[in-house]
Amino acid sequence: MDAIKDLNPIIQMLIVMTVFSLLPFVFCCMTSFLRFVVVFSMLKTAMGTQQVPPSIVIIGLSMILTFFTMGSTFQRMYEMGSVPYKQNQNIVEAISEGSKPLKEFMMKQTRETDLAFFVELSQKTPPKSPEEITIWQVAPAFIISELKTAFEIGFIIFVPFIVLDLVVANILLALGMFMLSPTIISLPFKLLIFIAVDGWALIVQGLVTSYN
Repeated sequence: MDAIKDLNPIIQMLIVMTVFSLLPFVFCCMTSFLRFVVVFSMLKTAMGTQQVPPSIVIIGLSMILTFFTMGSTFQRMYEMGSVPYKQNQNIVEAISEGSKPLKEFMMKQTRETDLAFFVELSQKTPPKSPEEITIWQVAPAFIISELKTAFEIGFIIFVPFIVLDLVVANILLALGMFMLSPTIISLPFKLLIFIAVDGWALIVQGLVTSYN
């Protein structure tokens, strides 16, 4: 930490610029945005609506839900990072302190097996406390855990739509309508059932509460 404090201000500014260039990656892969956007994309594929809702809507909804679920984390990051910056104007130390709430959030959502793998891969001696684990050890484990969780949710979403496709396909086959695409016939029924059960509210509420 002393070495960080003694860094030249120009070098500190270069480090800050590098960190800012990584912000899109941090937001997309190290927050709840990852789970939201994957699940919504899989929902769109399961429903069979190729262009509806548009990708920009899915991304926008995922961003809004990310700020909603991580608002307290972002607030803590700002508060913890602003203290060292106000005291000694050290930007690097402010980033280091401000990243701690984000690391805590990721560790809560990360499976122990994934985290243990990357910790063992990066250091020989096991850490004595969570504070000794760096954010860059937590990040890949968090991404893998989030992808697994998102695909599990996506599988559950896919099942009823696939069953409906199979039912429609069998009915058309029994009626001898071989040239008619089952997807075209099943799409209105998918939309009807999804609206009837208030699907968007159920999925959004389930995803948001999964982080509580």
